Amino acid sequence: MHKSLRITAVAAACAIAGGALYGAGAATAGQSTANSTHEPYNIGLLVKDIDTYYGAALDANGTYQASPTSPYAKDLARMESAAKLYIDRAARKAHRHHEKPAVVFDIDDTLLLSLDYEKKTNYTYNSTTWADYVAKADRPAVPGTPDLVRYAKAHGVEVFYNSGLKESQRSAAVENLKKVGADINLDADHMFLKNADTPPPYLSDCATPGTWTCTTVQYKSGTREHIEDLGYEIIANFGDQYSDLDGGYADRTYKLPNPTYFVS
Repeated sequence: MHKSLRITAVAAACAIAGGALYGAGAATAGQSTANSTHEPYNIGLLVKDIDTYYGAALDANGTYQASPTSPYAKDLARMESAAKLYIDRAARKAHRHHEKPAVVFDIDDTLLLSLDYEKKTNYTYNSTTWADYVAKADRPAVPGTPDLVRYAKAHGVEVFYNSGLKESQRSAAVENLKKVGADINLDADHMFLKNADTPPPYLSDCATPGTWTCTTVQYKSGTREHIEDLGYEIIANFGDQYSDLDGGYADRTYKLPNPTYFVS
């Protein structure tokens, strides 16, 4: 599975949800917290904050969706607007210098929203249920990001995908991305997935056939280094986890909000 550590991300959720508190002496109305215990923020209240942040609600098909008017959607819209301005400017500069600009996107909760899975599993991960969920190829889009993919391509920027999904999940990922309108460069030369059985040579420091020890940062930064070795200048890298972004090989990074889990 792409997410090595799945927890309700207390610190991230508190920062994003606004009004959620964590730490010594933090308390909500009607809740007394002893300073000496450093009692964490109540997990039931945290889940409510996460639901409010997404505007999570079941649609007619019984799927949890994020509201287009939610704080989550508004945060994404601000980020995407800024990213488009930057891509336009950076692409023109790269072309003037005869460089080949590129952008890199994570997939899970960067392009495809997993809120329905998180809600229905109470924010816990199981490899079997996750694999079944991915195989359905029916996740909704993260609001606005497929448009960002198309925007980059329209401005002469090469689009790549750098995902923790497994090689065996490639066909489902391609099908799902097509459904949400991110039908750009979905071939194996542009979509990099984890292949533990036959890892690429550029990851040889941490992966050999049948043995995968790469951390998320090693895998993702190593893949970005490989993309740049192909002659591209990665002007922007998009992901919902800091481990999607750390390790260099990108001129600018964009951290999308995700208070439902954390990947080290």
